[in-house]
Amino acid sequence: MELRNSVDDVHRLEFEVDWRPGHVACYLVDGPEPILVDAALPDHDAALRDALAEHDYEPSDVEHLLVTHPHVDHVGQVPTILEAGDPTVYAPAGVRERFARDPEGLESRVRRNCEAAGFPDEQLEMAVEMAVESLERDSALLPPDDVDVWIEPGDTTTIGHVEIGAVHAPGHQADHLCYPTELGGESVLLAGDMGIQPFRPVVMHDGLDDGHREAFEAFYTALDRLDDVDVDRVYPGHGPVHDDLAGAVERHRESLDDRLENVTDLVEDGYSTVPGVAMALAGDRDVKYLIPETMSALAHLEETGAVGSEMRDGVRFYEA
Repeated sequence: MELRNSVDDVHRLEFEVDWRPGHVACYLVDGPEPILVDAALPDHDAALRDALAEHDYEPSDVEHLLVTHPHVDHVGQVPTILEAGDPTVYAPAGVRERFARDPEGLESRVRRNCEAAGFPDEQLEMAVEMAVESLERDSALLPPDDVDVWIEPGDTTTIGHVEIGAVHAPGHQADHLCYPTELGGESVLLAGDMGIQPFRPVVMHDGLDDGHREAFEAFYTALDRLDDVDVDRVYPGHGPVHDDLAGAVERHRESLDDRLENVTDLVEDGYSTVPGVAMALAGDRDVKYLIPETMSALAHLEETGAVGSEMRDGVRFYEA
């Protein structure tokens, strides 16, 4: 590839997924040392190559790879970029410790939490299997030994010709970082799965591991931090590029409030376990991603005194 003369042209690379809103996006920052922000799903290999080719790039041309958080739809094509060239890889520092967890220890904690939540056997085994598989899959897609720079919250990091900040924005994912910077003459936020329009990302944090108890509080904290970020444009991993970070943050805060109110109402109506509340919230939708959000919501409501609970035969039952 010949040396680029243009600086700070940001290209959105969008790929189809089978969940709302039907796509995931990563971003190519053009310039003397091209930067790829996030890296789609594992099955997007051909689509990534085609998207890069539209801007006269190949995977080997990527000089820097910046990760916002280690969900599969944001690190799936890291191996493709690594195999094609020798990029400098940057990732949130919290991921290193997360990926170092013992799968057996994770399995034990998730099983204990799901048993206490009253999961039916089939759901329990599925949840445990998903947790362990996610850890093993994601740590293989983003091998810690291949990360060159671990970014701590609050760091200022120079990536090629770009200097970025790092705002810790947990709740959707515990280690998630958003990166404020200057591109193309304007202030922007490389937002990952935060600051999304028009919907809120699900509260997953660390799934059904022990961190689920702090997930809602962590999400509120993330929104408070983003309230202090003033940018002209937001580049999110889902939904459109937009110029209203403050509006997105406020809608997300209202959505969290609504979720907690809905869960409280369901407990008052007699739904007393995590699976019961989650199924009531889901209706005819897939309940899978509502399970960690529901477990986290109930833990938060109990911590704040909005609901109480008691253990019966090893299962936690909630009451108003």
